[in-house]
This record gives sequence, C-alpha cells and structure tokens, in this order.
Amino acid sequence: MAIADFLEPAVKDYATQAAASYSAPIDTSKFTGRQFVAGEDPLQTQAINLAQAGVGSYAPYLQAATGAQQQAAGTVGGLSALTGPQAYQPFMSPYQTQVIDATLAEYDRQGARGEQRIKDAAVASGGFGGGREGAMLGQFQSDRLADRAALQASLLQQGFNQAQSAADRAFTQGGQLASAQSGLANQFFGLSDFARQGMGQDVSALGSLGALRRAQDQAQLTADQTAARTAAYEPYGRLSQYGNVLTGLAGGVAGQQYQDPGVSDPFQSALSTALGIGGLYGKIFK
Repeated sequence: MAIADFLEPAVKDYATQAAASYSAPIDTSKFTGRQFVAGEDPLQTQAINLAQAGVGSYAPYLQAATGAQQQAAGTVGGLSALTGPQAYQPFMSPYQTQVIDATLAEYDRQGARGEQRIKDAAVASGGFGGGREGAMLGQFQSDRLADRAALQASLLQQGFNQAQSAADRAFTQGGQLASAQSGLANQFFGLSDFARQGMGQDVSALGSLGALRRAQDQAQLTADQTAARTAAYEPYGRLSQYGNVLTGLAGGVAGQQYQDPGVSDPFQSALSTALGIGGLYGKIFK
C-alpha cells in the first residue's frame, strides 16, 4: 500500500523510534526479583521464635500431673491395708504387752498380799488351817481370778479401740491425701492447657500483626515493581498508540490498544495473602 506524502515523515519517524525501542533489551531486573518480596516482619519472627520455644513446653506440667496421678494411685492402693478385720493390727502399740504384763503382775502382787492377810487373820484367831480359812481363801482367789480376767480384757479392749481409731483416721487421711493428689494432677493438666492456649493466643496476635505490617511493605514493593515495569514498557505503549494513529490516518484498521500490565490494587492483593498467613498463626497451639 502506498503511503501518502503527508504521512511519510511520520512513518519514517515511527520506524526510527520502533527500531530504537525494540532493538534495546529490557532490563527486567528493574522490576523482577527478590527485592520486590517483603521480608519477614520482626513481629512474625517473634511469633515464630515463640512458637518454636513453646513446642514441648507443656511437658513438665504433664510429667508433674502424671507423677501426682501415680502418687494418688499408690495412696489408694495402700488404703486396702486399712480395711477389713485385721486393719487395726499395724496400729497396735508395741508396748501394750509390756503394759498388760506389768499391770497384771502388780495385780497378782496385790492378790498375794490379800491372801496373806486372810492367813494372818486365821492364825490370830486360832483358826489356821481350818475350814473357815479355806473357804475364805477359795472365795478370794475365785473373785481375784474373775477380776484379773476382766482387767486383762479391759486392757486388751482399750488397746484394740485405740488401734482401730488410729486405723480409721489413717484411712480417712489417706483418702483425703489421694483426693488432694488427684486434684493436683488435674491442676497440672489445666496449667498445661492454659499455657498452650495462652501461648497460642500470643503467637496468633504477633503473627497476625506482623502479617499485616508485612502486607503493607509488600504493597509498597509491588507498587514500586509496577512503576518500574510501567516505565520499562511505556515506550512500547506510546509506539503502539502512535502506530494505531498512523494506521487510522492511512485508512487501515487500528490494532489493539496497549494495556498496562500493572496490578490495580497491590495492597489489597498483599493483604489477602497476609490474612491467610495470619489465620495460619491462629491455628498454632489450638
């Protein structure tokens, strides 16, 4: 197609500019690369370090809870020895036999003195060896033996009652101790959960705030990247529009208009990514 004379200077100018523009390589390093990726925000770093430090931090509480549970189980197991008809035996005083023997020995000495008084009275009255003396001695010995048996039974019953009371107290105290140990185990379990939940909330807060600040930084970097890309491709946009004008003047059909490849809203895009990261922090330690 022949070019009109009035368009020839413009077409030559367009050709010169196009040759110069398309022959020069585009320095893509101006708008690509890691320099346009926002680095980790200090709050995110703090959240990550806190999360790493918190891994396994609940273990001492679980160990303490397990120890308390084992102690409670041992205490409950020991209570079985404090039940049944023989439960009082471990609480019997080791000195009870000595006390009973000493008491009965003194009782026997007192009885011997009583017999001697009956004999002395019989001698004094001239009835020594008589039937009256024998009857008096027989009655005295019978009464003394009954009293001695009653005294021994009373001492034994007293020791049994004391031992049984001690066994009952030990059983009650053991049950209270087992309950306290079990309660302590539950408290340690609660502290473990509280520590994890509290740390999770801290990690979530720090991570979310850090992600938000990083989104702002990323939006600024993306804006700079878009500006650099736009500047690099701007000559091609002008040439495209220039060529479309010339084509239209020459009676041809204009080509598609040049479109800026930039991001329309860099902050919104970065923020959407940041919110997703923030949600990830929120799931830690839950």
